[in-house]
Amino acid sequence: MNVLLLVCFFLATSPLQSFALDDDDKQDQQPQKFTQHGRIKLSLELQKSSGLQTAKVNPSTYQAEFIAQGKAINIQPLLALRNRYQLVSAEKINIQAKLTQVEQNFNRQKELYNNGVTSKRNLQEQDALWQSYQAQLAASDFQNNAIINEANILWGENLTEWALAKKPSELNTLLSQQDKLIQITLPNNKHLPEAIKTIYVAPSGDRSKAQTAQFVSIATQSEIASQGESYYFRTAAKNILAGMNVMTWVPESTTHISGAQFPKSALIWYMNQAFVYQKTSTDVFIRRPLLHFTLLADGSYLSEALNPEDEIVIQGAQMLLSEEFKGQIPSEDDD
Repeated sequence: MNVLLLVCFFLATSPLQSFALDDDDKQDQQPQKFTQHGRIKLSLELQKSSGLQTAKVNPSTYQAEFIAQGKAINIQPLLALRNRYQLVSAEKINIQAKLTQVEQNFNRQKELYNNGVTSKRNLQEQDALWQSYQAQLAASDFQNNAIINEANILWGENLTEWALAKKPSELNTLLSQQDKLIQITLPNNKHLPEAIKTIYVAPSGDRSKAQTAQFVSIATQSEIASQGESYYFRTAAKNILAGMNVMTWVPESTTHISGAQFPKSALIWYMNQAFVYQKTSTDVFIRRPLLHFTLLADGSYLSEALNPEDEIVIQGAQMLLSEEFKGQIPSEDDD
């Protein structure tokens, strides 16, 4: 009798049935989210409802650059030198013509004098006039050389050649506003590689809106209070006017860096460190640090840490970061 009562009591209090129910409930209610440091597992349903989007990164190349200040130059002082040079040159042509005529008269008077036809006084007058025009011609040459030297000192050899009619077609692009003259000054510790003939310039400082500028020459003076090297470039950018301060991006070298390109929306920050979330399986995302990455002209980024075909989160990365750290905070029930 006592044994029968014990068996009945054991069956009434046995937890086997409740364990079986708990297991069934767990099978019917699989967890939709699981987090641990640097890793988050999110069901497809939650990914869809949260608007999470992913994409594979594309291989890309980048040319390392540094920033330099610049200014659009008013070329009016250069044109003033050009006008002076042209006036002196025109006067020189006039003097040369007169000198040729006087020289002919002098030679004729000299022949007449030798034949006893004219007086010595007439010969001396023609000689004095000839020497006078020779002096005027020498003075014109001196003025022209002085203007050339002044232009070289102020503007450099290339722009001097453009302005003083040796290469008028080059200057005409500046006169017609087809091109604008830009002077850039490099940071003290930077140099312009000899092979670099193209830089990028924008008045807004927005790299994605920068346009190309072509090398003209070394500048002989700086428009900016800096001790760095200074150069002239010309650009066809229509939104740059004389007197504007501009930002320029100067290639470090002709070498290009290879990596993977990804949109700005994929980048997140935590504790002053940049990260992206990489999708490693259907429902698992790994937070990857990016120690080095570069802003590209179109506003996207390039990183050597990512490999082409890596799939990363491009929409919802910040939400994943929040969910990751939310899952690591113990609930009140755990206390």
